[in-house]
Amino acid sequence: ALRGLAGQLLVGNLVVTQNTSLPWPSSYLTKTVLKVSFLLHDPSNFFKTASFLYNWDFGDGTQMVTEDAVVYYNYSIIGTFTVKLKVVAEWEQATQNAEKGIMQKTGDFSSSLKLQETLQGIQVLGPTLIQTFQKLTVTLNFLGSPPLTVCWRLKPECLPLEEGECHPVSVASTAYNLTHTFRDPGDYCFSIRAENVISKTHQYHRIQVWPSSIQPAVFAFPCATLITMMLAFIMYMTLRNAAHQKDMVENPEPPAGVRCCCQMCCGPFLLEAPSEYLEVVRENHGLLPPLYKSIKTYTV
Repeated sequence: ALRGLAGQLLVGNLVVTQNTSLPWPSSYLTKTVLKVSFLLHDPSNFFKTASFLYNWDFGDGTQMVTEDAVVYYNYSIIGTFTVKLKVVAEWEQATQNAEKGIMQKTGDFSSSLKLQETLQGIQVLGPTLIQTFQKLTVTLNFLGSPPLTVCWRLKPECLPLEEGECHPVSVASTAYNLTHTFRDPGDYCFSIRAENVISKTHQYHRIQVWPSSIQPAVFAFPCATLITMMLAFIMYMTLRNAAHQKDMVENPEPPAGVRCCCQMCCGPFLLEAPSEYLEVVRENHGLLPPLYKSIKTYTV
């Protein structure tokens, strides 16, 4: 039999479907069966007697040859893959010499697929206790395909994020680092939301912030020590004042240091005008005995 190649290529479409309700085109789930179909464009039924051969290449190293225009395949890993298909159509056709020949037409088709995994959760790695003005770094590991957006906010309690409550950040990997510096002590909660084109998930991370240079384990000891020292000082001052008042009652004489101070400060005035000073003393202290007696003189 003679073989000939028709001048025109096959016309058709490669259609990929999956039993999911994803609104994004060309996005599919891993570990879920895909249906890949070839639809031939043949409105005049020209190829109704033709036989077809389909060579499939799924882009992950898997190839197969079938006689059926529909195959089912399951991708086990995430990523972007291109499904390639080569279609060969053959049929018998009479030639000018009244001989039958095998005619053939071919066509190449392809479709790009983006395989994703649903987000199973977010793993948060970071400290739960930190001081003020100390830089905090928290690592987020996404259990699933890289999300398109990550949104987080600090709250006093662990509550879900409302729409528009935070600003989304684009992420192109399965890990992301959050950094923050606390200025005020207290209890906080990181409320985190991540979503890709397939699903979304939430996670929370509690953290306690203490004042700078004060550790909670040793915070009570310095306070107790300071209070004890203050009480001891107050008792000492009280006893000292009581003893000083008792000495003043029992011994009204001024201490030697005071007498010395008076002599140093008031000495020049006493030396210059002793009589006037004594007169002032006698007026103020009437009970004080005179320091000298007057001497009478007689003339014979």
